[in-house]
Amino acid sequence: MSSEPLLATVATAKPASLAPVPPAPAPTFAPVLTAMVYTRDRDAEGVIRQCLTNLLPSAEFISGTVVNAIKQLAQRSSPRLLIVDVTGSGDPVAQIRSLAEVCEPGTGVIVIGDSNDIRLYRELRRAGIVDYFFKPLVTTLVTQAASGILTGTVEQHASRTGRLVIVLGVRGGVGATTIATSAAWYMAEKRQRRVALLDLDLYAGDAALQLDAAPTHALCEALEHPERVDELFLERAIIHVTERLSLLSSLENLNSPMVLGEESVLSLLDKLLRAYRYVFVDLPAEMAYRLPRVLHIPGICLLVSGPSLVSARDVARWREIIGPGSAERQILHILNKNGAPGGLPSAEFLRAASQAPDITIPYDHNIAVASSLGVKGVLGCATLQHGLAPLFSLMAGEAEEAPHSLFNRTLNRLLRRA
Repeated sequence: MSSEPLLATVATAKPASLAPVPPAPAPTFAPVLTAMVYTRDRDAEGVIRQCLTNLLPSAEFISGTVVNAIKQLAQRSSPRLLIVDVTGSGDPVAQIRSLAEVCEPGTGVIVIGDSNDIRLYRELRRAGIVDYFFKPLVTTLVTQAASGILTGTVEQHASRTGRLVIVLGVRGGVGATTIATSAAWYMAEKRQRRVALLDLDLYAGDAALQLDAAPTHALCEALEHPERVDELFLERAIIHVTERLSLLSSLENLNSPMVLGEESVLSLLDKLLRAYRYVFVDLPAEMAYRLPRVLHIPGICLLVSGPSLVSARDVARWREIIGPGSAERQILHILNKNGAPGGLPSAEFLRAASQAPDITIPYDHNIAVASSLGVKGVLGCATLQHGLAPLFSLMAGEAEEAPHSLFNRTLNRLLRRA
């Protein structure tokens, strides 16, 4: 929720400024639902219908409470305006916080209930809602709050932003981009979340290729002139891969080197995290060491390696740079292509990396073949999907940590014996 904490032609010609950047061609999508209301109270429903009549052509009313909203919105896109009833809830604040985990950053939430308690009101506001009204509802107050959300004029608190997922290939060729595009596609198309994928390899990135999209020069312009980037520019610069999946990707001339400033990246990420539920960053290792603050933003950092000795060594080195995980920042190691020809045996890889991987994806020649067809081809590879299943569950909030496979447990036992 943005306003509240709860909330293949490649263009390489460089335009003179940000203003001339044309809108990226986008397919026509169905409009995002504007308002949803969850309540079983007929009187409250009647008042809300009256309030929304002059604001919206239509709204979806569901007979249910905040519990139903949490379950349903975990599987579908969130509306711009969400009204939920917490009447009878034993812990409304905890439920609203759970609702925040499944709602998009751009959703404004109004809560209704039967408790006239100033402490509850304050706790709910701190949880990120726009407003709380106790029954019987007052038409003018509900109308004013709903109008503020729909028009964007509501008073904003410190925004609850989306979730950042950094995918860092410890060296080239380990499959980081395949993992980044697959995970972004899954969260957008299977989990119905608004997702942005940012490919920071400005000269050799192939996220656009895997998503069957054409990169533009807009990302480079945004990073060179962060002060000019606003919502309008982002909307024009973003490549709309699907209704819910957006891409920012450039492919610059090799004879036009660019020094990437960390402040520019931080500024761009801040804007994206206020607009998307998930922001994936495909970050090449040769650029990552210049962005230490980016690597320490709360979220998930995925270190992707192959099974080679140099990959194992680099995983250990990157762990030293990034530091240990915390409640706000999870560091996960994905061992990709495990068992590939030329890779280290399990025990030797463990000794070199000093720590077992969190997620292991076995080597499968079919994945390499399918990757040439893009993300849609890769999604048909059962080996990859099974290997990434723990990551998908973790990102969707279904698991506290990535479950360890038999391979991981075996490596840990070997480490203890060493």
